[in-house]
Amino acid sequence: MDAAPHYRPLYRQVYDFLVKQIADSVWRPNDTLPSEQALAEQLRVSQGTVRKALDTLVAEKLIERRQGKGTFVAEHTQERALFRFFRLSEPGGERTVPTSSDESVKRRPAKAAELRKLHLDAGEQVVEIVRTRSVSGRPVIYERSVLALRHFPDIDRRQPLPNTLYAMFQQQYGVNIVSAEEELRADLTRAEDARRLPLAVGAPLLHIERVAIALDGSRVEWRVSRCDTSHLVYAVTLS
Repeated sequence: MDAAPHYRPLYRQVYDFLVKQIADSVWRPNDTLPSEQALAEQLRVSQGTVRKALDTLVAEKLIERRQGKGTFVAEHTQERALFRFFRLSEPGGERTVPTSSDESVKRRPAKAAELRKLHLDAGEQVVEIVRTRSVSGRPVIYERSVLALRHFPDIDRRQPLPNTLYAMFQQQYGVNIVSAEEELRADLTRAEDARRLPLAVGAPLLHIERVAIALDGSRVEWRVSRCDTSHLVYAVTLS
């Protein structure tokens, strides 16, 4: 490994190398990683250093160890992606599975707020996805997602879109969503919300804004969800 003039720990240099391999699709979802010994020899570091870097990637759910089989790039299946980032649940913690309907998809120039949120250049194109999300047949979320087109060319022609976008991002475009920034606030139902959800104008709802961040640090999606939480809660486990 190259020397780190700013004293970046050696295992973090190994970590950066491994992340770049995944981000550049050298290793794709479900691929087997080389053994710790092979990586240590390739990078000229100890196996302990490689193991520490791999442990960090496992904790971040970018790779997974399978007993007796090896270490693999984690695959964002529909179920895994859904339950990692979907936080609404029944009171008491029972996880819910949303479905999608009333979907519309269009390509257009990015607006000023979208340029800021997604760190885009003036004149860039985005794809806007609007849909209603239901749980147990009841509409509970009015959702608007804006994607940076540079990361997802022609995604607006892939209709209908899957229930969970993040699995498709990884499998079709090589974009791994590894984190999300969310902001929540209480708000009141507007006329546009009331057309989608069983709420009267002026009723309380939960407003959630999320920016999804890819493995390379790109901000690839800005999602605004307007949620009827009269029968659901926003559940987070802290540790």
